[in-house]
Amino acid sequence: MKKILAIGALTLALSAGAATGVAAYTASRETTADTAQTAIVETAVLRQGSTGNEVKEVQRRLKQWGYYTGAVDGIFGSGTKKAVIAFQKKNGLTADGVVGRATYKALGMNSSYNALGGSTGSSSSGTSNYTSSDLYLLAKAIYAEGRGESYTGQVAIGAVIINRVKSPSFPNSISGVIYQQGAFTAVTDGQINLEPNQTAYNAARDAMNGWDPTYGCLYYYNPAVATSAWIFDRQTVTVIGKHVFAI
Repeated sequence: MKKILAIGALTLALSAGAATGVAAYTASRETTADTAQTAIVETAVLRQGSTGNEVKEVQRRLKQWGYYTGAVDGIFGSGTKKAVIAFQKKNGLTADGVVGRATYKALGMNSSYNALGGSTGSSSSGTSNYTSSDLYLLAKAIYAEGRGESYTGQVAIGAVIINRVKSPSFPNSISGVIYQQGAFTAVTDGQINLEPNQTAYNAARDAMNGWDPTYGCLYYYNPAVATSAWIFDRQTVTVIGKHVFAI
């Protein structure tokens, strides 16, 4: 009887040890996964030394709200860091001068592709690939099609045009894309002839430099006024302001 009890006790002890080992192994794996995920999240930031269009948009918003007084140049310097810290303090965030996910959300930029992807927003290509005439025409199209939209929404319109230029399904020039028959309402109704403002020029430059808030879309439309049943069948990627952007 004592022998049976001893064997039973040993079995329970071994089972408990195995369970503890499994739990420890599982906890270890979860900790490792959490650490890896944290590392990924922590790379999705802008900090002093970052450059590019994402930085420029942060500066633009901070300047619009009175936190930043420097140039909107896309260079994250000490002045930008100071403005970010002031913004973070005002909004109850950790005041470390680093634009991470929480700060992006507070800035209204939580859908930003470059930031959430861990990039500083730097672009390897620039407006040197385009002529001054291309810039002017793209600014005209942006102004005619989206002058009532937010800055990001205007850049998005420019990005769609640039994406079409790069796509084999469309003409391979900005003028060819914009003046393709039936492509843009602003061309049909003559609004393309309006003179663009500086905001439209800035949006055109940002689109040419690679900022694409649409994530590669080739189409956009305003569902409140669109009449083509075909466009509603396109796959929606994102919505910015009044426009739906699709592929």
